[in-house]
Amino acid sequence: MGSVVYSLCAITSVACAVLLLRAYQRRPTRLLLWSGLCFTGLALNNLLLFADYELGTLADLSLYRNLTAAASVVMLLVGLIWDHNERG
Repeated sequence: MGSVVYSLCAITSVACAVLLLRAYQRRPTRLLLWSGLCFTGLALNNLLLFADYELGTLADLSLYRNLTAAASVVMLLVGLIWDHNERG
């Protein structure tokens, strides 16, 4: 059951990343770019979570999962701060 939930989370993250990056192509707003990149990283995080769940004891991917999640959130945070500083 867990693999179904993890795969659905990965699919949802990929869909969000694709939609955000397509919207950025149509109307280049930096916030769309940073959000799309964040969701791309979160999709990678979910794929690693799925692989970690399926591999079980063969490999421990927790370090890579945590790094991708942290990098994704930091990327969005930097984008939000950068966008806010340029506006006002």
